[in-house]
Amino acid sequence: MNDSETARFFLSLVLLLICALGGGHVFERLKMPRVIGEIVGGIALGPSVLGVISPEAHKWLFAAFPAQGALLTAFYWFGLVLLMFTAGFKVQAEGAGASGRIVSALVFGALMVPFALGYAGASLFADTRLGDPFAFALVMGIALSVTSIPVISRLFLDLGLMGTSFARNIIGAATIQDLILWTILAVATAVQHGEAANAAGIGRVVAITLAFVLGSLFFAPAGVRAVRRWIIGKFSEAPFTGYTMLLCLIFVAAASLLNVNIVFAALVAGLVMARFPSRHLAPVKQHIADIAIWFFVPIYFALVGQRLNLAHEFDSTLTLLFIVLSTTIKLTSCVLAARMANTDWGRAFDYGIAMNTRGGPGIVLASVAHAAGIIDSRMFTALVLASILTSLATGLWLRWRLVRNPTAFADWGDRLPSDVATATAGPDMPNNSNDRRFRRAEGTS
Repeated sequence: MNDSETARFFLSLVLLLICALGGGHVFERLKMPRVIGEIVGGIALGPSVLGVISPEAHKWLFAAFPAQGALLTAFYWFGLVLLMFTAGFKVQAEGAGASGRIVSALVFGALMVPFALGYAGASLFADTRLGDPFAFALVMGIALSVTSIPVISRLFLDLGLMGTSFARNIIGAATIQDLILWTILAVATAVQHGEAANAAGIGRVVAITLAFVLGSLFFAPAGVRAVRRWIIGKFSEAPFTGYTMLLCLIFVAAASLLNVNIVFAALVAGLVMARFPSRHLAPVKQHIADIAIWFFVPIYFALVGQRLNLAHEFDSTLTLLFIVLSTTIKLTSCVLAARMANTDWGRAFDYGIAMNTRGGPGIVLASVAHAAGIIDSRMFTALVLASILTSLATGLWLRWRLVRNPTAFADWGDRLPSDVATATAGPDMPNNSNDRRFRRAEGTS
């Protein structure tokens, strides 16, 4: 690259980050998921807005020279890898203490039934298929089943619900569900790339993927412990951060050599790091999360928005059909599954709404499937918009429920913020600001 091309590349990165952080800040102030604002910031710079207002300016910024697209794509994938890596070492702690009965019911209702119906009904969207029919059917099954752990966790944190059993059950179920779905996505991409052309090939891909996961979770920690004993005391926190990032890249590189999906590998690397709650690692994980969440991940989501072409690739009928059909299936399935676990109707509906939050993972699925050539741009747009709208709907629903009843999600032993404790204290709910434990009558919501 010459100096002019280098300047334009860095200018495009600056604008993407400014619009992503600015959009995220605005949406956060509006009590909506930050990720949606980051995508909206990217949409403003893409063909949907800037490309319509000034096609020349859009081309000058993002297609100034042939290599610019490849450079931005590198940032896109690195942001995606870091998103999954940080998600991996955060979800384990947040899902601890969940109820096995409710979690099992939610996994059945949010994963098995929607996936089966999505797989079987893939022919309804066959005109959006670009690649292998089997890979496409797997992607459609995942699209109906996926739940966003990052977005729903952020909503719970913002609303002060992370200490409730409701939140723990949702995150516990979503963690199990998404691990299974990412494994299936690894198979779908392998099929699309011709690495699993028949039943034997599919079996080989599944076996390699499972071996990668089991080897990572059961054997990799021993190696990490040995390295950690050697590093701790010899290096400061900053180099330790670098070595942790190196671990993530080793997993991704090994996965690529084994034809395992690299996004899934980054998640597994995060899960390996989650098995080390050491006080030495806690600040390191936080540093990596800060760098990812405030730099690379916003650029990734901005690039997702920047790639949306709502002027030419938005199919309103397709998008509406997919959102209505997928939401109806998942909501109904989750509600009935929760009811089978002896949950009252109100709480069961809350579970259904929360598990329908697709957010980041839904967008990741769209990104991976589109990059692999499994779905076309219309379905990519539909999946991204479905992720945005379901996340907005969940946020609005949870806030509305709490406005009507501040203890709507509180059960025995739950911890809620002190302001809720003060506002709702009564004869059966003593105001104890030190303990802040609440009781919710069974069957009420």
